[in-house]
Amino acid sequence: MAALTVAAAVVIGIALGLSLAETSNIKNQENFIDFAPALPTKIMDINGNLVTEFSADEKREMISLNDLPRHLIYAVLAREDPDFYNHKGFSVRGIARAAFGRLIGKNWGGGSTITQQVAGTLYTDRSEYTITRKIRELWWAFQMERRYTKNEILEIYLNYMIMGPGVYGVETASQYFFGHSAREISLAESALLVIQLSSPTRYNPLNNPNDAMDRQQAVLDRMIEFGYTTREEADASFSEYWDNYDYTRASIAAYYNREDKAPWFSEYVRRELDGMMYGTMDYYRDGYTVYTTLNLKHQEAAAKFMAQGLAKANAEYTRSSGSSNVQAERTYIPIVDLLALYFNIEDIHDASSTQSESKAMARYTKVINPVIDLAALAFGISDLKPLTNTGFAALKTNTEQNVVEGALVSIENETGYITAIIGGSKYDESNQLIRATQGNLQPGSSFKPLYYSAAIDSRKLTPTSLINDVPIVFHNEDGTPYLPLNFRGEWKGSVLLYDALAQSMNVPSLKVLDTIGFDAAINRASALLGYTSPDDIRRIFPRVYPLGLGIISTSPLRMAKAFATFANQGREVTPMAIRSVEDRSGKVVLDIERDLRLRQRRLGNDIQIISPQNAYVMVSMLKKTVEQGTLAGPSLNPADNWSYKFSFKDENGKNFRMPMAGKTGTPQNWSDAWTVGFSAYYTTAIWFGFDKPGNSLGVNLTGSTLAGPVWADFMREVHQGLAFKDFVRPTSGIIDVTVCAKSGLLKTAACNQGDVTLPFLEGTQPSLYCNIHGNTGSVEVNLERLRSDTLTIDDADLLKTLTMPTLPAEYQERTSNRNSANTNRNSSARTNSRNSTASGRNSTSRNSNTTDSQTMPTDPVPNNGLELPAYNPLLD
Repeated sequence: MAALTVAAAVVIGIALGLSLAETSNIKNQENFIDFAPALPTKIMDINGNLVTEFSADEKREMISLNDLPRHLIYAVLAREDPDFYNHKGFSVRGIARAAFGRLIGKNWGGGSTITQQVAGTLYTDRSEYTITRKIRELWWAFQMERRYTKNEILEIYLNYMIMGPGVYGVETASQYFFGHSAREISLAESALLVIQLSSPTRYNPLNNPNDAMDRQQAVLDRMIEFGYTTREEADASFSEYWDNYDYTRASIAAYYNREDKAPWFSEYVRRELDGMMYGTMDYYRDGYTVYTTLNLKHQEAAAKFMAQGLAKANAEYTRSSGSSNVQAERTYIPIVDLLALYFNIEDIHDASSTQSESKAMARYTKVINPVIDLAALAFGISDLKPLTNTGFAALKTNTEQNVVEGALVSIENETGYITAIIGGSKYDESNQLIRATQGNLQPGSSFKPLYYSAAIDSRKLTPTSLINDVPIVFHNEDGTPYLPLNFRGEWKGSVLLYDALAQSMNVPSLKVLDTIGFDAAINRASALLGYTSPDDIRRIFPRVYPLGLGIISTSPLRMAKAFATFANQGREVTPMAIRSVEDRSGKVVLDIERDLRLRQRRLGNDIQIISPQNAYVMVSMLKKTVEQGTLAGPSLNPADNWSYKFSFKDENGKNFRMPMAGKTGTPQNWSDAWTVGFSAYYTTAIWFGFDKPGNSLGVNLTGSTLAGPVWADFMREVHQGLAFKDFVRPTSGIIDVTVCAKSGLLKTAACNQGDVTLPFLEGTQPSLYCNIHGNTGSVEVNLERLRSDTLTIDDADLLKTLTMPTLPAEYQERTSNRNSANTNRNSSARTNSRNSTASGRNSTSRNSNTTDSQTMPTDPVPNNGLELPAYNPLLD
C-alpha cells in the first residue's frame, strides 16, 4: 500500500510538474506580441512609398478590436460562440451536441468555443480528429482564459484565423474579398466574412456564390434572432451587396491578387530575395521591410508608354501581316491551284482548302475552345478537359509567335539603381517571364557601340575616319563568305565613322570589326555587358562577321549596364534593385548597397572598364544618333526632332536641352526593335519583339520607329524637374577638333559641305587638311596669311636655317589639274610618291586616323626637322 501510494504520488507529481512547466511557458507562447504571427514583407520604393507586400500561405495584417465595427463582432459571436462572454473557455452543451452528432453521423459542428479554436490553432493540429487532441485543446483553453481577458482572446481570434486562399485575419480577408479595410465593412459583408471561419473553401463567394449567399443569410437571421440588427437593416445590406457583386472575378491566391504598383519590379525583387534569404529567412511570414531602388514615378511612366508602344506594335503587325496574307491568297493560291490542276499534283492541289483549314483552326483555338472548356468545367465532363487543354496549348504557342511583347529597364548611371522594370505586356500567373532581365534577345545594331569602343582604343580609327559604305563580301575564319546588307538596301558611299554609327550602317561597322579583329571586339563587348566566364563568352560571342550586327543573345538589363558605363565615365555600373532589408523590429539584416560600395571601393582603378577618355568619345558619337541619326525623329525638321522633347526650363525659367545619347537596333530580319539611350542621369533599354522566333515585325516597326518614340517619351517624363546635367569631360587626354564633314580632315576655307567638332583621343586627332574641297580663292587667302606669318620672323639666325621644302610630285599634279572638274587623285600614285622621297620619316602615327582606300598622303619633312601641314597653300 505504501509503495502504491509513493508511486501514485510520483506519477501525480511528474504530471503536475510537466503541467506547471508547460503552463509557465505559456507566457511566451500565448502573448500575442511575442508570439510573432506571420506577417507579410513590405516592399518600399526609393521615396519610402509602399509598392506591395509579399505573403504566401499566410497574408495577414493586424487590426485592433477597438477599430472594428460592432456588427462584425456581433456576426462573429452570433455565428461562432453566442455565449463567449459568459463561459470559462468551453461549452458543455456545445461539446455534447458535437459528440452526439458524430455518433449519429451528422455534422452539427465541432463544439469548440472561440477560446478553444484559438488554443487548438496555436498549440495543436486541428486536422487531427482525436479525443487526445480535444483534451489538449481544452487544457490550453483553460490556460488562455486564466491569462487573458475575453477581448484579448477575441482580438487574437480575429487576427489569426484563416479566412480565405492564403488570407488570414479579418483585415486581410476584408481587403481580399471586398477591396477595403475591415474598419469599413458593411453588415452583409460581416456575415459573409464570418462564414469563412468554418469553411474558407466551400463558402468562398468567388468560387461558390450561391452557397455563400445561403450561409450568409443564415448568419444575418441569427443576428436578428439575438437582437444584433433588424430585419430591415439586414435585408437592405444583403440586397446592396449582391446587386453590386462581380460574378466574373476569379478566386486566386492572395499573392497574385495583391495590390502591386509595380508587379514586374516586385517579381524581380522577390526572385532576388529568394537567392539572398534561401534557407535562412522566410520573407513570406517574417514581416521584413525591403527598401528598393524603384522610383514609382518612373515605373508609372514606363507602364504608360510601354502599353502605348505595345498597342501600336500589335495593331501595325496585325494590319501588315493580314494585308500580306490577303495579297498572298489572292495572288499565289490561285496560281498554285492552277498548276496543281494542270500537272495533276495532288499534294498541293488543296492549297486554298489548307488555307481555310488554318483559318478554321485559328478560330477554334481563340473562340470555340474557351467556351468548350467552360462547359467541361460547369458540367463536370472530365474526358473533355484534356482536349481543351490541348487547344489552349496551341493558342499559347500561336500567341508567342504572333503577339508582340516588350520590355523596358531603366537604371541610374552613377549608382546602378534600377528605377523601373517592365517585363512584358501584363504580369499574371501565365506571364511571368521578366524579359527585361531574363530575355535572351538579339540586340541588333544597338550592339555596335560596344566594339566601336574597342576601335577607338585601338587608335587605328577615330570618329572621323573615312570608310566606304558599298557592297562587299567578308570571309569568316572558316572561309565562308558573308555579304551584309544595309537597312532597305541603301548605300551611302564614303562616310565618316561617327556618321556610320549614327545612321546604323552595316558595311562600315563590319569594316570596323574587321580592322580591330574579333578578339578586341569580343573582349570589349563582354566586359561592358558583364560576362566574365570564358565558357559564357565562347557561347555568346560567335567569331563570325554577323557578330558585328548584334546576333548575340543578351538581356535589356545587360545592354543598359553597358551603355551606362559610357555615361558613367567608363566606370563599372552594377545594376541593383534592393538596397537593404530590415526585420520586423527595424534591425538591418541585409545591407546590399553597403556591401556593393565596399566592393567597388576595393576595386580601385580596376573599376574602370574603359578609360574616361574612351567613354567620352563614345558619348560624343552616340549623341549624334539623337541629333542627326536614327534617334533624331521621323525627319530632320527641328519641329519633329525627338531631341526637342528634352527641352526643359530651369528654376529661373531659362530654357535648356538635356544632353541625350543612344543607339537603335533592328536585326536584319526585323524580328526585334531596340533602343538603348542615356542622359547623364539615367540609361534606359527598350525592346519589342516575339517570345518565339519565326516572325518579323516588318520594315515599319524598327528600333527607330517603334522603340525610339517610347524611349523619347519615357526619358522626357523621368527628366521633368531635373537640373541641367552634361556628361563629364576628362581633364586630360582629349582634344576637340573641327573637321570637314565630308572628308573628316582639318577644315579649310573651301570646305562648303559643313563641319563638325568632335573629341579625339590625344594623338589621334587629324593632322591633314581636307583634300576634297579646294579653289583659287581659298589658296590666295591662305597664302596671304602664311606670308604674313613668315614675315614676322625676325630672328636672323633662324631665317638662315630655313629652306623651302621640295615640292612633291603629287602637289605638282594637283596644281596642274586644280581647275579640272575631277580633283580626285589615285592613292597608289601618292603612295609611290611618298616611297620615292628620302626623308626617312615614319608616317605611321600621322595617318592613324584614316582607313580603307581613303588613306591620306603624308608629306616629307625637310632635313631641318620642321614639319609643314600636308595641305599647305604656300606649296602651290
